[in-house]
Formats: sequence, structure tokens, C-alpha cells
Amino acid sequence: MKILVTGGAGYLGSILVPELLKRSHEVHVLDTFHGSGTSLLDCIESDRFHVTKGDCRDAQTLGPVVAWSDLVIPLAGLVGAPACEKDQEFAKTVNLNAIRLLLSIRTTQPILFPATDSGYGAGPGEGGVCTEESPISPQSLYGQTKAEAEKAVLDSGNCVSFRLASLFGASPRMRFDLLLHDFTRRAYRERKMVLYEGSAVRNFIHIRDVAGAFILGLERFPDMRDRPFNVALTAESLPKAEICRLIGEFLPDFEWTEAPIDSDPDRRDYRVCNARLMALGWRPRYSIRDGIIEILKVCRMYV
Repeated sequence: MKILVTGGAGYLGSILVPELLKRSHEVHVLDTFHGSGTSLLDCIESDRFHVTKGDCRDAQTLGPVVAWSDLVIPLAGLVGAPACEKDQEFAKTVNLNAIRLLLSIRTTQPILFPATDSGYGAGPGEGGVCTEESPISPQSLYGQTKAEAEKAVLDSGNCVSFRLASLFGASPRMRFDLLLHDFTRRAYRERKMVLYEGSAVRNFIHIRDVAGAFILGLERFPDMRDRPFNVALTAESLPKAEICRLIGEFLPDFEWTEAPIDSDPDRRDYRVCNARLMALGWRPRYSIRDGIIEILKVCRMYV
């Protein structure tokens, strides 16, 4: 199958693209390669790997690679509430307008779309569990742009949407702004941290388990067509304070305190149920402890 991956040199794409090539797919990556020019070097030797350097918001660039493809995975985007608030115009154009452009260009190509569980907003209430049927009420610009883009994709049909929890895990295109990465790096470097909203629950998923969900989407597309799927470690939806405690198991001299110093623009405090995806055979392989171990190794190498 010929698969177009926009943003394929980013944090998730750098894990997913090699997995697609291993399964004998032909992969074309469209990316600006801003700050990520080396993340796919291991793929260069494959004659099934193709590259276009360009912007997914440009119709003249996007059109030919969409026409070439049998399926599209649009990973290009600005991820996270803080990043989107910092550059709101870019967030709107790359997270939403680029998807609308893709939908106007594609013909029959299926889409595997990376949505976010931030779309659930404040959630169903304290201690509540969100399923794919829960109301969508995003509280941040990030959640809003991704929720609108997901609705457009689902309304267009011939697609699968994955509502991703907060990602973690090592990647050739490493990010340290993700919650588990940020906490672990600060604990490693400073051995102390001030935490706000420590009782707020967060949902997590390892980046390789996310890649596994996309692979499942390829293999079971007819069974998954036109539906959203939560992708999360349901058994490890944890308060932020518990994340600090887990990090402390690996860094015993790490000290943290709670204080009302800030608030989360997403206002998230809920658990996410992954039963729909589990029913199709997907199983997460990596725990939060696995992630902390990985991130600490990265810190020892680069931080």
C-alpha cells in the first residue's frame, strides 16, 4: 500500500514510518523537516521510502502526494495547549485548515487521523470515565482545533480517528514538553519541582503503542471505519502527584511540593476508557514505569 504521512519526521512519525516500512508498505513523508532532519535517516536505504520537503498547508505541494497515495496519515500539527496558545494562528492553520485542505483534495483515500483526548474538555465530572460516546467540549485552542478537524474527518467518511492520550517514550525526534517527559527531566536535572493541580488525573500512552494502534487501523480498517477510538493506558490514568511519586521511585532524592501556582488550560481531570480498541485485539505493551526508565536514559545521554 502507498501511504502518505504528513509530519512524518516528527515525534510520532519517526516511530511509525519505520514500522510501516517493515510491513512492506511504500511510504511518502511530507514534512518541512524543521528541527527534525535526521530522525528518518535509518529509512533512507529503503527504496519504498520517499520524501517531499514542503508544507501540508500548500495545495500545490499536497495535491501530488495525495494523488500518489492509497491512504493518508496526517500527523502534521502543533501539539499541546501551551504551544497552541503561544502561536494561535499557526495552530489553527496546521491543525484545522490543513485537514480541511486535505479533505478537499483527496478522492477515495482512507484517512487514519490522530485526534486527542483533550477534546473531552473538563470530562464527565470528578472521577468520571470518558468513552467515545462522551460529549466533546474542548477547553483549549489545541483541543478545539483538533476536535473540529476530527469532526470534519469523520463527517467526510472513509476514516478512522484515534483519540490519543498524552504520549510518552523515546523517539528519534525527542520531545521534552510532554508531561511525563517534562516531569522526569526536571526531576533528573533539578531534583525538585513545584506541582500545581496535583490531584488532576492525566491519561497516558506510549508512542510505540500508538504506532501499534495505527498499524491495527491499517489491518482492520473495514471493522473500524468511520469511528473514533480512545488510545490510552486505562489502567494507568493517574493524578499528577502520583506521577511524581513514581518518578521518585527511580530518583529517591527527588523532592516535590504542591502549590496553586498555575492552572491547566485544558482543565482535564478524567479517565479514558480504551475498551473499544481493546475489543479489536489491540493491547498496550508499555507502562508509565517503562516510560520513566526510557526518559531517564535519554536524560543521561543528552540532558
